[in-house]
Amino acid sequence: MASTVADSVFLFMGPQPRSIRSHKMSTHFSPGIHHLTWDRLLQKGYKQKSYLFHLKKSKPVQAVAVPVVPSSAESAEYRKKLAENYGFRQIAEPLPGHVTLKEIIDTLPKKVFEIDDMKAWKTVLISATSYALGLLMISKAPWYLLPLAWAWTGTAVTGFFVIGHDCAHKSFSKNKLLEDIVGTLAFLPLIYPYEPWRFKHDRHHAKTNMLVEDTAWQPVDKEEFDSSPIMRKALIYGYGPFRPWMSIAHWLTCHFDIKKFRQNEVKRVKTSLACVFAFMAIGWPLIIYQTGITGWIKFWLMPWLGYHFWMSTFTMVHHTAPHIPFKSSDEWNAAQAQLNGTVHCDYPRWIEILCHNINVHIPHHISSRIPSYNLPAAHRSIQENWGKYTNEATWNWRLMKTIMTVCHVYHKEQNYIGFDELAPQESQPVSFLKRVMPDYA
Repeated sequence: MASTVADSVFLFMGPQPRSIRSHKMSTHFSPGIHHLTWDRLLQKGYKQKSYLFHLKKSKPVQAVAVPVVPSSAESAEYRKKLAENYGFRQIAEPLPGHVTLKEIIDTLPKKVFEIDDMKAWKTVLISATSYALGLLMISKAPWYLLPLAWAWTGTAVTGFFVIGHDCAHKSFSKNKLLEDIVGTLAFLPLIYPYEPWRFKHDRHHAKTNMLVEDTAWQPVDKEEFDSSPIMRKALIYGYGPFRPWMSIAHWLTCHFDIKKFRQNEVKRVKTSLACVFAFMAIGWPLIIYQTGITGWIKFWLMPWLGYHFWMSTFTMVHHTAPHIPFKSSDEWNAAQAQLNGTVHCDYPRWIEILCHNINVHIPHHISSRIPSYNLPAAHRSIQENWGKYTNEATWNWRLMKTIMTVCHVYHKEQNYIGFDELAPQESQPVSFLKRVMPDYA
């Protein structure tokens, strides 16, 4: 996703200089929440004296904390209120620091790690069939039904990405050469170079929610936000209204520059790039020859934009919430990052089927060796053994509104500060989202 902010956000520019106002705590969006870090309050023995929920948006919030240890009932009640206001079904209890990732992995049934060729190729059949059906729908649909056909086809082609994703994690087949071939082919309709993406994605799993090092969604750095009016405006748009398509910026800036890869990776990177450029050089002219430029837009570009909508929104939901911290390398804990720092989100069943359980994401971060078709069984095991330490949601508008209007600039104690707190006069795009986005949970 948008891992290298400085590289990505220049796709969204617009100068409008303004001095940066010092931060003060205030309400962030319609439920009126103050964003003190929950795990810090709990671990340091702080009790929030007033929950301050359902306040008027214009009223500043004063946080009052006294050092007393909260009871388990009070802790549970506080998490419940945060969950309701953030759009979550459950907010995780902080995982004790002595728990290791290996201990969590050891509680999983051995069968969830088993590769089943029939199930693996079934995912290919589902994606190929649903994608072909989508193209047929596009060819037959009247203009007013085209958005529905594009939505289906974009979701279907996201399934190809998930298949390549399994191949990159070596959880598709026991034949590793076959995995690389299937992964490369699955990524071609998306114009995604398989090996560069794989190298970047491996680092995301190794350093999930680690400041600077994680290659997925990072909070905006305050110094970067203050660096120039153009950068500030680009960040506001990129992490605000354009956030559901910010993966396009990440795709463009992070996967085609050979200098961003280690020397021992360059040969494989060049092979993947050659495959992508060959697909563009052959596939695009064939589409245009058969259907014209409008056909290229209808049959390729619009489904591709639909895929990037899912690529962006899935990934930001997986690891982004006001209570989920990003930590520096010296504070980072693998078990806490992978279990506490990952979100399980239920989507409508048809999306889960077409996208091969990509949003059953907690077990995938506990061990990326689990094939996609075994993720639901692995998640049930995690719920039984570690359920109180998991973040869970059913997709809803309040969840998306929280992420897009609150989760912006990094703050060590609060995790995030909204753009509109730091630069209210320049944050009209965020203010607009707060006004128009539904708040249903």
